[in-house]
Amino acid sequence: MLDLPKPSGKDSITMEEIKKLWPTKFRDQERFIFQEIQPGDRIFLGTGCGEPQYLVSQLVSYLKNYPKAFLDAELISIVSLGVAPYTDEKFMHNFRMKSFFVSENTRHAVNKAAADYTPIFLSALPDLISSGRTPIDMALVQTTLPDKEGNMNLGISVDIVKAAVKEASLVVVQANSQMPSVSGDGNIHIDDVDFVVFKDEPLLEYIESVPGDVARRIGRYVARIVEDGSTIQVGYGSIPGAVIGSLSKKRHLGVHTELFSDGIADLMKRGVVDNSEKSIHTGKTVATFCMGRRETYHFLDENPGIEFRTIDYTNNPLIIACNKGMTAINSALEIDLTGQATAESLGRLFYSGIGGQADFMRGAVMAPGGKAILALPSTAEGGRVSRIVPFLREGAGVTLARGDVQYVVTEFGIAYLHGKSIRERAMDLIAIAHPDFRPWLIEEAKKASLIYPDQAFVPGRKGEYPEDLETCRTAKGGMRLFLRPVKICDEPLLKDFFYSLSDETMYQRFLSVRKDMPHEVLQDFVAVDYTQKMVILALTEKGGKEIIAGLGQYALNRDMHTAELALVVRDEYQNHGVGRELLSYLTYLAKKQGLLGFTAEVLAGNQPVFNLFSKMGFDVTRKNESGFYDMRAMFKSL
Repeated sequence: MLDLPKPSGKDSITMEEIKKLWPTKFRDQERFIFQEIQPGDRIFLGTGCGEPQYLVSQLVSYLKNYPKAFLDAELISIVSLGVAPYTDEKFMHNFRMKSFFVSENTRHAVNKAAADYTPIFLSALPDLISSGRTPIDMALVQTTLPDKEGNMNLGISVDIVKAAVKEASLVVVQANSQMPSVSGDGNIHIDDVDFVVFKDEPLLEYIESVPGDVARRIGRYVARIVEDGSTIQVGYGSIPGAVIGSLSKKRHLGVHTELFSDGIADLMKRGVVDNSEKSIHTGKTVATFCMGRRETYHFLDENPGIEFRTIDYTNNPLIIACNKGMTAINSALEIDLTGQATAESLGRLFYSGIGGQADFMRGAVMAPGGKAILALPSTAEGGRVSRIVPFLREGAGVTLARGDVQYVVTEFGIAYLHGKSIRERAMDLIAIAHPDFRPWLIEEAKKASLIYPDQAFVPGRKGEYPEDLETCRTAKGGMRLFLRPVKICDEPLLKDFFYSLSDETMYQRFLSVRKDMPHEVLQDFVAVDYTQKMVILALTEKGGKEIIAGLGQYALNRDMHTAELALVVRDEYQNHGVGRELLSYLTYLAKKQGLLGFTAEVLAGNQPVFNLFSKMGFDVTRKNESGFYDMRAMFKSL
């Protein structure tokens, strides 16, 4: 185990000297402190890894010895990571837990009505305490050792602990030399507390699970969205942990978050997080509590680059929105096809809580250039259950409403929902659902009239999006293109693309001037059997919006050795090399598939097409068919 060194200045006074200076703050035995508790009192416990384990254990021991010492007490906490003996049925007449977040240790008690869960935005908790709507009779908290002036620090848990210390009728502190001292709002004075108990013990640790392949794939997608110089907030769990790991190549990130985790500490050590481009608190990582390993607590100790503020400040959406490029990254248990997400319950089962997710997601949306990202695995229970569902289960709490969600990320890709219709959202989310559940989601969406009743879909492996075919190219003149296969959710993009084309370009492509491009035609482009047909989009950005610069496709001919080819480029990007890049990539894919060449129908006057194929080394032959040529362009080498 790693031993934390004594913080500088705190070992210059002994416990005996402290007791002489403040004799009224100490009792010979803890039981004399707990005798102060009256029936019906409300007792606050420090948050998460900052929970004063020794004080809690002594409180429970006191009740074991004096089972009728007090009755109907209420224990108040954000979240408990300790053993939580107070949820034991034998103490049911002494304690009742009241939590603002459901943890693994309290989940069974909450769902059996043996404990209470209060859904609330965590940013509102300090006011709930200070206003007296949640009065506190006794606060049990943990701090650093007092220095010679009597100063102590709340260390890894400031959040609502500062408000509890201020408002509680009786404050009992466990002074622990292993508690790090953190700059910010966590300073209190021994005069502000009633009793001090000296007890060194290891702080509780929160060990994140090692990210698996699914989590790493999600992390890589999220990394595409996070820009250099962004200020980030990341929730807790294996998925956010993997996301943090995927940001190791970013530059000049800032942090304004609720939770300070092992991953954030690692990014700071690597220099990825330097907070140099933050709009507020420049040069400082801002958080409100920490759950992590002892190494992370060591890193926090008197670190000048870190501040812990109260939770009504860190989680205030208006404060969050002051950070340019604020990017909130959180997870969810389920999201439905309309964009409603729950992070707190599975149907009627209370699982976690609102927490700070809504605060940060809404604050990020309001920030200049801000982004709200919801990252979750596509399935649960070993792949037996889809996390993307037609509708949330009955009784589920809606943590994020339809208007809150921007980006949704699974291991199968990114869906951007902001400003999109229900039909577009449903198709976007189906495209990133697990392939095993996509046919079911399509059918359920049709039944609920969320999508077109005739929506085409290719089930099974043949219709699975080939992510490995995504690539970036640079056309002549330096134009950057993102080439990827078409997705089932690309119908709106294609509609905009085709309606942007001039009559001449449409004529060159379809050998007729189409005046319409209805759903029935468009879905032939997006519902693709990738073993028989390939449609590649050349994407670029214009005005901050992704658009199609060009489209190339081929479909296998009956002889199975050649494929019918078609290319079309947006008018404004013609003669910029877009068509050449599309043809080059389609040629590469066709050769991989064992094809020998392409066939195409080309208008007799379309000489640039013949020139393009000749320059790129095809063996071109053509046959005049009254106004157009039947062209064969064979590969010269395999």
